[in-house]
Amino acid sequence: TLTHFSISLTSPSTTLHQSLRAHYKYQLAPLTLSFSSIDVRITVEAKMPLGDRGGDKSEARFCGVETEFSDDIPEVITFNLSTGKFDFVVAPLTDPSYRPSLVPKNSFGSAAPPFAGSDLVLSPSQWSSHVVGKISSWIDLDSEDETVRIDSETTLRQELAWASHLSLQACLLPAPKGSTCANYARCVNQILQDLSNMQLWLRIPLVLHDDDVTSTDSNSATLVDSWETWNSFRLLCEHHSQLSVALDILSTLPSANSLGRWFGESVRAAIVNTDSFLTNGRGYPCLSKRHQMLITRFFNYNIQIIISGNSGHAKASVGVVDSRSGADSQRHPLRPYLEYVGHLYQKLDPLPEQERFELGYRDYLQSPLQPLMDNLEARTYETFEKDAMKYIQYQRAVSKAMLDMIPDNEASVKTLVLMVVGAGRGPLVRASLQASEETGRKLKVYAVEKNPNAVVTLHALVRLEGWEDTVTIVSCDMRYWNAPEKADILVSELLGSFGDNELSPECLDGAQRFLKPGGISIPSSYTSFIQPVTASKLYNDVKAHKDISHFETAYVVKIHNAARLAPCQSVFTFTHPKPADDRESNERYKKLHFTLPNDTGSAMVHGFAGYFDATLYKDVHLGIEPLTATPNMFSWFSIFFPLRTPICVKPGSKLEVDFWRCCGPKKVWYEWCVTSPSPSPIHNSNGRSYWVGL
Repeated sequence: TLTHFSISLTSPSTTLHQSLRAHYKYQLAPLTLSFSSIDVRITVEAKMPLGDRGGDKSEARFCGVETEFSDDIPEVITFNLSTGKFDFVVAPLTDPSYRPSLVPKNSFGSAAPPFAGSDLVLSPSQWSSHVVGKISSWIDLDSEDETVRIDSETTLRQELAWASHLSLQACLLPAPKGSTCANYARCVNQILQDLSNMQLWLRIPLVLHDDDVTSTDSNSATLVDSWETWNSFRLLCEHHSQLSVALDILSTLPSANSLGRWFGESVRAAIVNTDSFLTNGRGYPCLSKRHQMLITRFFNYNIQIIISGNSGHAKASVGVVDSRSGADSQRHPLRPYLEYVGHLYQKLDPLPEQERFELGYRDYLQSPLQPLMDNLEARTYETFEKDAMKYIQYQRAVSKAMLDMIPDNEASVKTLVLMVVGAGRGPLVRASLQASEETGRKLKVYAVEKNPNAVVTLHALVRLEGWEDTVTIVSCDMRYWNAPEKADILVSELLGSFGDNELSPECLDGAQRFLKPGGISIPSSYTSFIQPVTASKLYNDVKAHKDISHFETAYVVKIHNAARLAPCQSVFTFTHPKPADDRESNERYKKLHFTLPNDTGSAMVHGFAGYFDATLYKDVHLGIEPLTATPNMFSWFSIFFPLRTPICVKPGSKLEVDFWRCCGPKKVWYEWCVTSPSPSPIHNSNGRSYWVGL
């Protein structure tokens, strides 16, 4: 940024330079000064992200450093941001020796705490963008010593009030001490009720109890699952959306399953101590493979890295050239650690085009489509039509079906009747005709569509492509159309994120009457799947509505910040066409049993992620179930079934879930509940909150 102002140059330039530097270091650092007879220009160096990764604009690009207390905050900023090239500091707000009970009160009973300088030493924007407040680490609000407890509570409130006054974006709370944190959580929860936009990061060491340590081991009391501490604190604070986690990364890491559950929690920062770094063959700091993988994963989950501690690599502290600026780093001992973190970031591949497209949809709750009640808009059609992989799979399926139905010796004399039910603006019609051309089989196509606006586009497409002799457009709901002839192949694109949640079974049951005996339905079957997830952000977004109905709604969402706690299990399966003697209702009920891996530790289940897998024809599949998902396809995001009250699942305990698909005269809906380890209410009873209209 550039600040310009007029000034009289009556004093010597050296004096002017010193006075400007002394004044403007509190707002702008470092300074580049150029003089003329009429003005002075001050240039400020902008933030230096870890690197330029194509498509990534997340906060994870910026790296911070934890500092010691100093009453000269501008110097702390200058040294760590200018010299060290860090992007922000985590700095104590108060002198660590301060104890309210030791401060002599004046006659008015008001002694100012020893804060780290006035609010005027930095501009509000600089406080906000460059400083994360660090609450005094000595506080212990659950101490049995009443003086310590009262001092701690007073200090916590004073420091957070000061941080709010400074417009800080976040404050780092010290980890709870001891086995209980009720009073600590109570005070934080009270403060959260009146907090505007500031986030509170609770420092949690990343440790998990080792099952191999017996209860007789003298050290076993310290080997606890730190997630339990976080969970207790979070529950006491009512899952407040402004309470997050800053994980302390230690030299040893828990199992992969134990680490995985944190990615569904509200983790904002990872504090990596210099003790966690190894030394490479040249004497420079590096991380173990497991630590590297963890840091890389943090980048992908928008978790900022903070370097903490003292330099333990003396050789690396001298004469290092920063790849981001080319400057020498010998004045800041932690620059090599920052460089290494930047190296890990720069090794990341650019975000693929599909991920860039999906960035804006990550963890964004959307109501599912109501395809029978509502007509889609042009932009919705356009989005779906861009999904090339989906139509490639449909074309493959139609090609295989046509080759099976017409042998080569009949290809010139026999014509197949293919009906596209739910034709939209024509992409399945195009895919079917391309399959006809590819296989050399003749085709007669009926394009059935209920949306009159899409029918207008269909007519224009047919004229444009010259398909008048091949394609007949039918403007009608497939359930009520009387077809003039039977079809050999029935093609539809009625699948939802949960397979059947956009009423594909009901629509295809109605359309099955105009399929010839032995005719082929594409898709021929589809199955829904669910798995339990930790998804703190999704839960808080639903909770923000403050009503039951939103907790009883299934949402389409690109789930990103979530921990998938157990493998998927199948729920409901539908097959088309139904056998002639099949009178089975489209209602379904399924009980599922999930078991979390033993080394995961306890975990919180906020709801269930739903997917589908469809067999279009024979070995041609289409789906979003994680293990078998069709690559490079974006037409469907997963579906999310929230729980009104999250369920904590302990190691070794079973998670028992019940799902129903219910059908009425005018609507279809889902109901779901948990029965073990603790029962939840049955969600969406009788479709009172969420349904799909027939």
